Amino acid sequence: MKITGYKRENNTFGIRNHLLVIPASVCASETAVKIANLVPGAVAIPHQHGCCQVGVDYRQTVRTLTGFGCNPNVGAVLIVGLGCEGINSKDMAEDIARTGKRVEYIIIQENNGTLGTISKGAEILSSMYAELSAQQKVEFDISEIILGLECGGSDPTSGIASNPAIGKASDMLVAAGGSSILSETTEVIGAEHLLVNRFDTEEKKRKFLRMVSDVEKRAIAMGEDLRGTQPTPGNIQGGLTTIEEKSLGCMHKAGTMYNFEDALEYAQMVPKDKKGLYFMDTPGEDIDSITGMVAGGAQIVVFTTGRGTPTGCPIAPVIKITGNTNTYNKMKDNIDINAGKIITDGATLDDIGREIFDTIIEVSNGKLTKAEVLGHKEFGIYRIGYTF
Repeated sequence: MKITGYKRENNTFGIRNHLLVIPASVCASETAVKIANLVPGAVAIPHQHGCCQVGVDYRQTVRTLTGFGCNPNVGAVLIVGLGCEGINSKDMAEDIARTGKRVEYIIIQENNGTLGTISKGAEILSSMYAELSAQQKVEFDISEIILGLECGGSDPTSGIASNPAIGKASDMLVAAGGSSILSETTEVIGAEHLLVNRFDTEEKKRKFLRMVSDVEKRAIAMGEDLRGTQPTPGNIQGGLTTIEEKSLGCMHKAGTMYNFEDALEYAQMVPKDKKGLYFMDTPGEDIDSITGMVAGGAQIVVFTTGRGTPTGCPIAPVIKITGNTNTYNKMKDNIDINAGKIITDGATLDDIGREIFDTIIEVSNGKLTKAEVLGHKEFGIYRIGYTF
């Protein structure tokens, strides 16, 4: 099955052609936003990190920012650094440049402060934009697509209708040779004994269970019980009662036909030479979770929401799906697909799974999601350590 998009030098394919501005740290974020605002099509990803981080937490932030720059939906990258932060702009630029795309960096302390940096950055971005505007779409196979699977603002209809429906769509994509990522480690607690059987080696099973255990241990180390935050107040108001109940609904996003190829760390790249279904260790917080999957290479995300949420992503289209027809009718500006028809209109899981799969193809071919139309570009990096 063929779709059209942008071929990158490293033989990956993007379904969008974004011009990305990455601040190396919070100290460069405002300047990065001001630069991006001056050039059509440019998007910045401001964040509050990049300095005074250590160890695995530091490396995870670097991996996330680098992964966004490497994502096939990005055609060119400008990195903006302050000059004294923990993340080295030059090193990040070199890592992203291995993809073959154009990457440059600029340092505020070396360009006469904010105004000088904005002027120089806009000059660089304008040149990049001219190059990207001349790029032509090419035809490529749907097997090149990596799909992120997300749920948020869940209610009972998520586990009954929308999550199983995107599981059907995920199965269809993997059957066509593509890849899918199940995320949200917090939301498999209570269902891990079922999912672990879908890993084919003892080593992979231990890795997956270690990820689940580590999440619980981090909460316990803070003197907290995850059951104080999961389900969320909104989940409970919507009708979910326990973390196990939420997890048993969440796991349906992985479909039923395929085992997991592996369990990935947060923002770890999906292997290009080994496609299929993957698990990624992300939090239950929607935006941080989507960020991790997109940093891992996902060009497109499907996101189920029973209560309704408007969130999107700066560089990957997010298709919003609800299993609650009332939510769909109240939030038609935000929701792309009403999987609630399974409950109210007699539609089958196969029917809605096919509708979701067809929408993935349409969006991959350029159709804008409602989150894109409304300009939703939420971005957040999952932290697993302290700032010192």
